[in-house]
Amino acid sequence: MARMQSARKWIFWVILLTAMPLAGCGSDKSQSSMVSRAAPLPAAPAATPVKPPAAAADPELVVSGPIIVEHEVDLTAQRDGVVAKIFYDVPTRVKTGTLLAQFDDRQIQSQLESARAKSRSVEADLNNWKAERKVMQADYMRAQQAASQGLISAEQLQHAQFQVESHDWDIKRVTELLNNAQQDERSLELEVQKSRIVAPFDAVVARRYIRESQTVAKGDRLFWVTSEAPLLIRFTLAERLFGKVRRGQEFEVDSPDAGGEVHTARVREISPVIDPASGTFEVLVELIGNPGSLRPGMTASVHLDHMR
Repeated sequence: MARMQSARKWIFWVILLTAMPLAGCGSDKSQSSMVSRAAPLPAAPAATPVKPPAAAADPELVVSGPIIVEHEVDLTAQRDGVVAKIFYDVPTRVKTGTLLAQFDDRQIQSQLESARAKSRSVEADLNNWKAERKVMQADYMRAQQAASQGLISAEQLQHAQFQVESHDWDIKRVTELLNNAQQDERSLELEVQKSRIVAPFDAVVARRYIRESQTVAKGDRLFWVTSEAPLLIRFTLAERLFGKVRRGQEFEVDSPDAGGEVHTARVREISPVIDPASGTFEVLVELIGNPGSLRPGMTASVHLDHMR
């Protein structure tokens, strides 16, 4: 029995020692098979440079303003009166000094003729006094010669002298009367001029406020006249742009009311100061070339490129 148990132990150890290498090999093959069946790992993507976002382009700087002209005015009545005649109406083009309307000035003309007659009368008196003064001066000179020869007394010589001096004062008095008469004459001539409504410059009659036979008072509007050129645009710019615009610089101008026409404007004036209330300064540009469809009063846009 003891021999049989010893044989069994020996067989057990032989089997155990034989199975251990086989178990190790089987484990290696299993791990190798698992590795071979696993999906290959993807390669890491190559790094690409990240572009910074493009800076947004500055919007075009555009300013708008009304088209104006340097000469435009409401002609108002300089005196009370009645409109006697209207010679020109809208939209007539007129030259400087053209008579647009006439007030009834018959009474003033009558007063003016009377004043002129008075001036002529006083002037004639003055000439008469000046002639008499020459006679008196001649008599005084003869009296001096006679007194030097003892032919007349000193009292007679003094009397001749006083007559000359009296005529000198009379001449001064009549001269002042003539000046007053001439001033009245000029005042009435001015009233006659106020009765004539004339164009102050080459212009177009843009509006008429009166009608014939209408009674108007001093200060009432009669006509609105405006020149047609040069066309100007006045606008304001922010303080940060001060110094970036210069006189003579040119910009493009268009207007929605002109059918898409594009024109050129040149800087004519730049305000030398900044308005402290708004932080802006004024710029005045003048349109150059043919104005096309542009007219005073339209709104125009000025494209201020290359100023930032």
